[in-house]
Amino acid sequence: MQIFIMRHGQAQGYASSDEQRALTEHGQIEVEKMAAYLHCHEITFDVIFQSPFIRALQTADIVATKLGQKDKVKTLTLITPEGDAKGVHDYIDGLLAENTYDNILLVCHMPIVSYLVESLTAGAASPIFQTASIAQIEYNPETSLGELLTLNAPMVSH
Repeated sequence: MQIFIMRHGQAQGYASSDEQRALTEHGQIEVEKMAAYLHCHEITFDVIFQSPFIRALQTADIVATKLGQKDKVKTLTLITPEGDAKGVHDYIDGLLAENTYDNILLVCHMPIVSYLVESLTAGAASPIFQTASIAQIEYNPETSLGELLTLNAPMVSH
């Protein structure tokens, strides 16, 4: 099975709180490019988990809309910037023990995106994610281990 981990698009530098930072116009374009990439490669998801922060909600909405999968989106409070990667890994393992999924997408933030890759791939280096980047992990639920296959970033000029 595949686990995809996506960092939200570029967000405003300031808002009333970190949770309220919205995508910039450039961030929306980044996400649209990556949604087009997923669509072009015919990648769909059994479930799309989004952080409750505005920029992640907007990112997940753009992706789900492009893929025609708005009904697959669920908010997961574990995947905020300060979230615990090991706790998310355990949550995914519990989910996979009860359900059969081919593809899962997690839309979240730095630094948890990097820590998730590290946790899910048993100590592989924590990659730095550009905004709107997507990591693809081949994951074996029986061993609770995966392999990082790709880390794709949008090619967008400012």
